[in-house]
Amino acid sequence: MLKRISIFAYGTVAYVFFLATFLYAIGFIGNLGVPKSIDSPADNTPLGLAVLINAGLLTVFALQHSIMARAWFKEKWTRIVPMEMERSTFVLATCAALGLLYWQWRPLGGEIWNIQDQNARMAILGLYGFGFALVLVSTCLIDHFDLFGMRQVWLALQGKPYTHHRFQIKSLYRYVRHPLYLGFVIAFWAAPTMTAARLFFALITTAYIVTAIQFEESDLVRQHGNPYARYRSMVPMLIPRLLGKTDSGGVQKLIHESQYD
Repeated sequence: MLKRISIFAYGTVAYVFFLATFLYAIGFIGNLGVPKSIDSPADNTPLGLAVLINAGLLTVFALQHSIMARAWFKEKWTRIVPMEMERSTFVLATCAALGLLYWQWRPLGGEIWNIQDQNARMAILGLYGFGFALVLVSTCLIDHFDLFGMRQVWLALQGKPYTHHRFQIKSLYRYVRHPLYLGFVIAFWAAPTMTAARLFFALITTAYIVTAIQFEESDLVRQHGNPYARYRSMVPMLIPRLLGKTDSGGVQKLIHESQYD
């Protein structure tokens, strides 16, 4: 029983770190009420070195996030870390990578655009908030607590085995395959003042998201087989089709099949 409690406590701590890291990200990217943000006052780091440092920080995050999410890594990693703690460990490692980025990020100076109209600025900030809200809503649609490791440690606490969710198509996922990533893209680009640092961050992270989706979907096809392959052919990746171009009949049929498979 002590082991189960320890695993649950570990997962809970990881989840609290996730919440703190996510909230700090909102302030960091949007320059909203945090000690250090993406556009904090520039230090004495030469521009070329600052770009290299920032690129390195983003690469650390990308490698951590991509490698630890792959099935081959999980198979080897769970020989060391209990399977119930694998997702929580992934969450903690992600928090560490982001914490390093927040700490060591180098502002670059310079403005690409700066919207002066206050109504327009408020509208863009609203879009920024909408992007992060879309991220959270999307996690709930695919099981927020499973995604961040709490379902795994809760089942372990109860002495129940972990089971993967079956493939389902819910709500926003009927219109776009990755509303979670879409939310991040919206937030990264919704800037009333776009600095060189923010543009660099947005470009690199958007490129990473598009690349990471390819690996993630390969895993999903292996896991769910033909239903996901069909879903991928019917529903757009990041830009929703809201004007009738999506094969709505085919999607509805696939939704029905996924409910009764």
